[in-house]
Amino acid sequence: MNILKIAAFSDGDSGGNPAGVVLQPSLPSDREMQSIAARLGFSETVFAMPQGQGWRVRYFSPEAEVPFCGHATIALGAALAMQYGNGDFPLQLNQANISVSGQYQAGQLSAALQSPPTRSTAAPAALLQEALDLFGLSADQLCPKLPPALIHAGADHLLLAVQERATLSAMRYAQLAGRDLMRRAGLTTILLLWAENRQRFHSRNAFAAGGVYEDPATGAATAALAGYLRDIGWEHGGHIAVIQGEDMGQRSCLHAAIPAAQGSSIRVSGTARLMEAAH
Repeated sequence: MNILKIAAFSDGDSGGNPAGVVLQPSLPSDREMQSIAARLGFSETVFAMPQGQGWRVRYFSPEAEVPFCGHATIALGAALAMQYGNGDFPLQLNQANISVSGQYQAGQLSAALQSPPTRSTAAPAALLQEALDLFGLSADQLCPKLPPALIHAGADHLLLAVQERATLSAMRYAQLAGRDLMRRAGLTTILLLWAENRQRFHSRNAFAAGGVYEDPATGAATAALAGYLRDIGWEHGGHIAVIQGEDMGQRSCLHAAIPAAQGSSIRVSGTARLMEAAH
């Protein structure tokens, strides 16, 4: 079995979030997909097989299947472009139908995904307090212009926006306690965010639910964030940039285009870099 290793949302020739990409005539068994994802140890591995005019897609973290993963979708788009040429590729997920476009030109890879529909709602008080305790934060460290929320674009995330960049850099939490909280609450990640300005953000994503302490680039959370900003009337000007992974030494650059229609799909794009092929 050929497994591509592609870092999505790379910062030029460095950084990005590694994903495993498996293109097969048919999908392996659930047990085998989970075993491959655990062996690779990346935050997600994506498995895809041809189906009709598009691809049937599933995503696995080292510990569990996840409904949608943005960075693995970008990696998949890059892999499809390398193998089948530049273009748009319809994708059928477990709970949604989306698409990804891939470009491979002059040795450079890039891709853009269309997310599932978005939604957001205020974070329940009890969940918010539990999350603050987990990260050792107090309510007065949060940014009042970006209130805590449950945000969604194919997967559920808890958003905590902080007032100071230093607070983001100091993120620490107990992974086992975080995994328990995220799984009980049905969260894929907890997104910590700092707004540099109206259109540029810095983020960190705790991904203990998937067996990973921190994700260096999270396209699903960026899509959900973009939908949330639209919901609260943030002056985003139609697009945002998110810098993630900087505090991990894996700087990643994500871009989101935000159409006006409430709840509509978000286009998340970035570059990618081929790491190596594994077997």
